[in-house]
Amino acid sequence: MSDVAKAADQKQILGHPQGLFYLFFAELWERFSFYGMRALLTLYMVKVIFEALATRDYAAAAVYASYGSLVYASTVIGGRISDTILGMRSSIFLGGILMALGHFVLAIENNMAFFLALAFIVVGNGFFKPNISTFVGTLYKDGDPRKDSGFTIFYMGINIGGFISPLLCGWLGETYGWHYGFGLAGIGMLTGLLFFWSGIKKNVFGDGGRPPSIEVYQKKVMGLPQHLLVKILAFLSAPLVAYLLYSYKAVFDEGSFFGGINLVTLLFYVIGIAVLAFIAKIMVGATPDERKKLFMALLITFFMTIFWGFHELHGSVITLFAARNVNLSLINASQTNALNSMFIVILSIPISLMWTYLAKKKLNPRTPYKFGMGLLLAGLSFYIVSLSGASADENGMVPFSYLLALYFIISVGELFMSPVGLSKITDLSPKRIVAFMMGVWFLSSAYAFQIVGFISKQLAIESTDSNVGGFDTLNVYLDGFRLIAIYALVAGAVVIVFGPLMKRLMGNVH
Repeated sequence: MSDVAKAADQKQILGHPQGLFYLFFAELWERFSFYGMRALLTLYMVKVIFEALATRDYAAAAVYASYGSLVYASTVIGGRISDTILGMRSSIFLGGILMALGHFVLAIENNMAFFLALAFIVVGNGFFKPNISTFVGTLYKDGDPRKDSGFTIFYMGINIGGFISPLLCGWLGETYGWHYGFGLAGIGMLTGLLFFWSGIKKNVFGDGGRPPSIEVYQKKVMGLPQHLLVKILAFLSAPLVAYLLYSYKAVFDEGSFFGGINLVTLLFYVIGIAVLAFIAKIMVGATPDERKKLFMALLITFFMTIFWGFHELHGSVITLFAARNVNLSLINASQTNALNSMFIVILSIPISLMWTYLAKKKLNPRTPYKFGMGLLLAGLSFYIVSLSGASADENGMVPFSYLLALYFIISVGELFMSPVGLSKITDLSPKRIVAFMMGVWFLSSAYAFQIVGFISKQLAIESTDSNVGGFDTLNVYLDGFRLIAIYALVAGAVVIVFGPLMKRLMGNVH
C-alpha cells in the first residue's frame, strides 16, 4: 500500500480521507479569488481602463477573450511541468503565489499594472488549476468506490466559492471601490494556500504530490537547480503574457486575408492547426475502432466548445446587459455572476440522482443525447431572455426574472454536458494518448473564449457615456441573444438528429 493510501486510511471525515477536505477548502478559496475577480473584470475595463474609448466595449471584449483563452491554455503547460519536474505540491504553491500577486497588483488602479496583474493570474492558474484537481485522485486507491463521490464533494467546493465570491467582491468593488473587491479576491487566494499548507504540515497527504524525480527536480541547469529555474521563468514569463494581453488591437487589418485579429487569436489559430494535424497523424495509424472513437471524442470536444462559448458570456456581455438593461434591486450587475454557481450547487445532486434513477429503469440517455439536450437548453435560455423586451419599462429596463431564468436553464444544460464529457474523453481516447486528449479537452475552454470574444465584439456598444443604456442598448443585446439562441438550438438539433450515428461511433461506451 502506498504512503498516500496509508495516510488516507489513518483518519476519515464523513467516510473520506481527511486530505480531501483540506483540498476542498483550498480550492474553494482559490475559486473564490478567481470568480470574484472575474465578476468585476468586464465592468472594471469598461468603466475604468477603457473609459475614454468610444470602442470601450470592443476593447474590453478583446482583452476578456484573450485573458480567458490564455487562462485555460496555460493549464496544459503547467500540468506538463508538474508531471515532469515540480510535482503537484510545488506547482500548487507556485501557482497560488502568482495568482495572489496578480489579484493584489490588480488592486492598483493603473493601466500598466492591470495587464501585468492579469498575466500573473494566467501563469499562476496554469500551475494551480490542473494540479489541485489531480491531487484529489491521489487520496484514493485504484478502484476505490468512494472516488466519484469525493470528486463530487470537491466540485461542490468549486461552486460554493464561485457563488460566494461575486456576492462579496462584487459588493465591495461597486460600493467602496474596485481595489477593495480585487484585494478581497487576493486575500481569498492566500486563504486557500494556508489551508493547503496546513494539510501538508499535518501530513494528511502522505507522500502525495511530491516531485516525480528528486534527481530531475534538483538537476542543475545554468548553475541553478531545475525547480528554482522553472519558478524564476514562471515569474519572468508574466511580462510576455502581459504584452500578449495588451495587444488586444488587431495586428491585421479587417480587409486582410486574416481579418482583424490580435496576437492571441493568431496564436490559437496556429495551436488549433497543429493539434488537428497531430490528431490526423494518429488517426492514420489507428485501428478502425480507435478511429471511430477518436472522431467521436473530437465531436464531443467540439460541441462542448460551442456550449462554453455561449455559457461564458455571463462574465462579459450578460454582465453588461445586467448593468445597463436589467432591473436589479437586491444585487448589482457583478453579483449576478453568482447565479450560475448557486444553481449548480442546488441542482447537482438532484440531476445526479435523476441519471441514477433513469439508469435503473434502462432509460438513461446516451452521451450524444445529453449533449444535444444541453445545447437545446442553452438555446432556450437565450431565447427566453430575447423575449424580455416586451416587458421593458420606459427606460428600457427588463425584469430580473428573465436573467434568473437564463441562469437556471443554462446551468441545467451545463450539468447535462460538462460532468459527462470529461469522463467520456478518457473512455473514447486510445490509452497511449489519453493525457494528450485531456489537454485537448481543456483547450476547448480556451477556444470557447475566442467565441466569447467574437460575440462580445458584435454586441459592443460605442459610447463614452458612463450611463449608457435604454432601448438602444436593449435592442442590440436582444437581437444578439436571439441569434445565439438560433445557433445553439440548431447545434442541439443536429446532435439529436445524428444521435444514432454517434451511438454507433461510440460502440460500447455509454
